Amino acid sequence: MRVLQEREVVRVGGNSKIKLDIRLITATHKNLADEVQKKNFREDLYYRIMGLPIELPPLRERGNDVLILAKHFADEFTKDNKMKSLHFADGVKDKLMKYNFPGNIRELKAIMDLAAVMCDGKEIKPEDITYAGIKSDEVFTNIEKTMKEYNIDIISFFLKKYNNNVLEVAKKLDIGKSSIYNMIKNKEITIN
Repeated sequence: MRVLQEREVVRVGGNSKIKLDIRLITATHKNLADEVQKKNFREDLYYRIMGLPIELPPLRERGNDVLILAKHFADEFTKDNKMKSLHFADGVKDKLMKYNFPGNIRELKAIMDLAAVMCDGKEIKPEDITYAGIKSDEVFTNIEKTMKEYNIDIISFFLKKYNNNVLEVAKKLDIGKSSIYNMIKNKEITIN
């Protein structure tokens, strides 16, 4: 506290004061004013560090920044690893834009690093983009889709689970078997 207020410090074991010329930058994901009121953060420290607040929205709220940063991270990875430059195949941008990045920019960097390793060395394809941090029960909520796309994913999942037994899946999901057969017929769902 004294260092922040007086802008000087005495080294441990020392006697002389050393003047400081510093700029303090703090970051948090919490509202510090609220934390002070709840007595979770020291009020005197809050008033010493309070300055110009800059609110930086999470990556999922920054639109095309995701694509700009993804390209930057892919280029950075290829440069650092002496690889040829990679471009994005069709579908990569859509896949990146539909995901909400709970791990924010660090997660995007890790995803792009992995995609650069997993790709064929020429281009990053949608299947090279994996979201390893997603728990299986969060898959449906972390990627923005239409209700129809969710239905297709759910039915496809159950068809795979029950060895493409349409009657069993229809019974489990409480839907008509004709709905599933129509999705297969219209090539919305593929069975092996």
